Amino acid sequence: MRSTFMGLEIAKRGMFTQQGALYTTGHNIANANTPGYTRQRINFTQTEPYPAASLNRPQIPGQMGTGVATESVQRVREGFLDIQYRNENNKLGYWESRSKALSKLEDIMNEPTQDGLAAVMNEFSASLQDLATYPEKEGTRKVVLERGRAIADTFHYLSDSLNSIKRDYGNQINDVSIKEVNSILEEIAGVNKQISEIEPHGYLPNDLYDQRDLLIDQISSYLNITVERRESGGNDLPVAEGIYDVKILNQDGTTSTLVAGAKYGKLEIGSPLPEHIAAIKVTDSDQNTVDVSVPNFSQGKLRGLVEAYGYVDNGSKGIYTQMLSDLDNLATAFAEMFNTKHNEGYILDKANAPTTLQGDDFFGFTSGLNPAKGLQVIISDTNQIAASKDGYSGDGKNALELASIQGKPAALLGDATINSFYEGIIGQLGVDALKANRLTNNSEILRQSVEEKKSSVSSVSLDEEMTNMIKFQHAYNAAARNITIVDEMLDKIINGMGTGGR
Repeated sequence: MRSTFMGLEIAKRGMFTQQGALYTTGHNIANANTPGYTRQRINFTQTEPYPAASLNRPQIPGQMGTGVATESVQRVREGFLDIQYRNENNKLGYWESRSKALSKLEDIMNEPTQDGLAAVMNEFSASLQDLATYPEKEGTRKVVLERGRAIADTFHYLSDSLNSIKRDYGNQINDVSIKEVNSILEEIAGVNKQISEIEPHGYLPNDLYDQRDLLIDQISSYLNITVERRESGGNDLPVAEGIYDVKILNQDGTTSTLVAGAKYGKLEIGSPLPEHIAAIKVTDSDQNTVDVSVPNFSQGKLRGLVEAYGYVDNGSKGIYTQMLSDLDNLATAFAEMFNTKHNEGYILDKANAPTTLQGDDFFGFTSGLNPAKGLQVIISDTNQIAASKDGYSGDGKNALELASIQGKPAALLGDATINSFYEGIIGQLGVDALKANRLTNNSEILRQSVEEKKSSVSSVSLDEEMTNMIKFQHAYNAAARNITIVDEMLDKIINGMGTGGR
């Protein structure tokens, strides 16, 4: 037979459950602006009906409900959107770092402007044309000398600026990105450990889940990762999210497990960084180390930074490495061609005409420095400029040929001219920068689209939470009113019955 107090227990369960739902709603509202927070919900479930199937069950028409209970407090999150977001975040990290590197390079090269290398070289050529017209004038010779020095200074500036930015990228790779990645891996392992200690007791550590997902979102911008889940064991709930094993995915499809439960690995390049990075050392969670070449390394912000700095792949490559190499080749080819033609001419010697004194090298290189950094004008006397073709002081034909050097094919440049080679460098830089900017914008739009979908599912809506608050409040009040009704029934039974015959 049913207990007289059964109604009180049903009402009490209803009050406690609705009270828990109100607390969860309050928790959502309190964290409406917390980064990475995922809204939570109470999963209601009916308690076991009365009576249970047995031989001594009471003879009543059927089972009766015994109330409600809280099955779990669960996050509202869509795993598929997490995967999409991390994929787009990874692409954005790569193209954004590449776009920034190319943008800085464009700022340094400063082309096409009146202050770029092309303009300086054209001014030098124009001064030589003036010299061909007035070969005996001291003023025109001084202009040639100064504009030659301006070319050397411009090469120095470009070389210094590019090397400075390259060093900055090296510091960013080792002192910021690598350390941050390794720190995140350690934090994920630590959160995994806490989760593995809580889930077996039948709880859902939702706030720890949020912390872990936020960390994985962060590392996805640096590396292309995959996440595998495994159960904690014990009495963990079916909806428990378990332990995350985080793996890095390389370009050839190979993987290394960076986090396995509470164990974690690390990434290394070397300190100080080599001039060109040959490989990235990946140490997995079992402390096994493998060297991964840069072209095969995981896509993401870290690879974009390494490609900007410079790496080894059948020779030295990279955004800044390639530009420095091109500038060195350009400086070498220009100086050698100019010197060769300058040596064929004759210096200014008014006392002896025609003179037999031919010109020496106009440009030279400082020993121990790269050509672009070491280029210098090595003559100091304006009379040493070999403008004459026949040795007479009034002849300027050799100066005219020197002025056309930039349009002559150079073997060192693959038979390209000085002008066309430099135009090719700047043109390719513009194409690469435009592509990087376009793909950065595309990746940003796609990531933002996925992020908005994530927010529509997981973020806290204050309007929705206020509606839930009213709903749970009314349910709580109704359960309390039910207790009042049962109390009145019990009062009638206890105090109003059994008075017959008094």
